[in-house]
Amino acid sequence: MVIAKELTKEFSGGKLAVSNVSFTARPGEIFGLLGVNGAGKTTTLRMLSTVLTPTAGSATVQGFDVEKEPTKVRESIGFLSTSTALYGRLSGKEVLQYFGRLYGMSSDKIKERIEIVESLLKLGEFWNRNCDSYSTGQKQRVSIARTILHDPPVLFFDEPTAGLDIVSAQTVMEFIESCKAAGKTVIFSTHIMSEVERLCDHIAVIHDGKLVADGRTEDIRAGRRLEEAFLDLVGYKKELTHA
Repeated sequence: MVIAKELTKEFSGGKLAVSNVSFTARPGEIFGLLGVNGAGKTTTLRMLSTVLTPTAGSATVQGFDVEKEPTKVRESIGFLSTSTALYGRLSGKEVLQYFGRLYGMSSDKIKERIEIVESLLKLGEFWNRNCDSYSTGQKQRVSIARTILHDPPVLFFDEPTAGLDIVSAQTVMEFIESCKAAGKTVIFSTHIMSEVERLCDHIAVIHDGKLVADGRTEDIRAGRRLEEAFLDLVGYKKELTHA
């Protein structure tokens, strides 16, 4: 479980990126974190993952406080961000072996988990080649494998299908659905509303650093397309032009 209570992050110069954001993401559900670019989604995820320290408020991941128990939090999560990178001169399999050792896993456990993630993400066709030769979708699949290699109970996916073709995106979404079926807590950030409608049980919308909606996806939709509901929540007004 992930619990955020009045999370706030102020950067130098007085820029308030996130202000008093509170929500709860539960095991066995996919929690969508939505917002336009610069709304504060990634900053929120970085606070939850201990990359950034909150200016105010608090958060726990699997019962561990993000400020007081950061090591325990990091052991409990997998975080795929838009800035996640691979070592180009290593093969995908070598990258996973390397990160398995960083996670403190035994050789036998690394081998076992590599076989599992290889099957889940369909890596076998290319992962013995150097990462420099991969397509965008192949890189993303290996990045996800690296994120989940240690089998964490909590997963943060920040725009995991960005730049992917439809087949690669389908593989990623099927994998995220399998995480829900396995009872993991998943926080999923995306701009693609069709993905949210397919995957997310619960969503929170952040706008200008503030929480403007938090509830079951069908309740926030209220009979509309999710895109329409989202645009209303962020105050978008269509400008009409006349010839």
